[in-house]
Amino acid sequence: MHLRQQSLPPSTNGGSNQKTVIIHPYIHGGFELPNVIINGAAKEIGRAAVLAVTKARGMELAGAVDSNFVGQDIGQVCDMEEPLEIPIINDLTMVLGSISQLKATGVVIDFTDPFTVYDNVKQATAFGMNSVVYVPRIKQETVMALSMLCEKASTGCLVAPTLSIGSILLQQAAISASFHYNNVEIVESRANTLDFPTQDAVQIANNLSNLGQLYNRDDISSDIPARGQVLGEDGVRVHSLVLPGLPSSTSVYFSRPGEVYTLKHDITDVQCFMPGLILAIRKVVRLKNLVYGLEKFL
Repeated sequence: MHLRQQSLPPSTNGGSNQKTVIIHPYIHGGFELPNVIINGAAKEIGRAAVLAVTKARGMELAGAVDSNFVGQDIGQVCDMEEPLEIPIINDLTMVLGSISQLKATGVVIDFTDPFTVYDNVKQATAFGMNSVVYVPRIKQETVMALSMLCEKASTGCLVAPTLSIGSILLQQAAISASFHYNNVEIVESRANTLDFPTQDAVQIANNLSNLGQLYNRDDISSDIPARGQVLGEDGVRVHSLVLPGLPSSTSVYFSRPGEVYTLKHDITDVQCFMPGLILAIRKVVRLKNLVYGLEKFL
């Protein structure tokens, strides 16, 4: 946020002197809270992010980047009551350049795709801005390259496989349960998706597979397709349902003789990602390197 000047009215004792005070950017815990640029602002999650950022205390929406609705006011695209006077621009570098002139803290939220995310973060870093990345199917090679980039530039970046706090809590509960059960299967449902198993299911399976456990010993064969896909070498199975009308849901079933323990998380709206996003924005400005996973801040 840039400095603003505001003139106070003349004193009532007849004096003509007029004082000018400088309104400083909002400071929280010793850190200036940021101007926010949303890359992918016209997407469903981008529009939700616009509303969340404009309502959040101490941060300001400063730019909207997208290849759709170019030139239109992002506030109107988001059906807000009043325009924000921020046009959608299909040029991240142009937006970064204009914001950098304010010499204020900046955070770029990236909702784009795995193929452009590295260049996007590289551009943000070149302008001294931090990044929050929520891009499905980002490759680990890209994450490693981004980590090296941010380390060299001493710039903060959060790469978040999920921004849903509920999803993170499910993952943490699944890790705790895995030490007490030897049988586990993941069942997920989505109304539509091009990639399955989804990133959430893969993340849970990877977490469980890194604990040195061997699951489903009596049924570890992967030769029967109807039994689901085995992820990793530790026997964690994933079953994906893709049917119109289904809610986005992830369930993890743990069992042993005489007992079934079920963890379930449902997503009904992209609003579920907004508390995690606002937390990520507040935290990333303190970083000087890359952090993988929003759970590091919980």
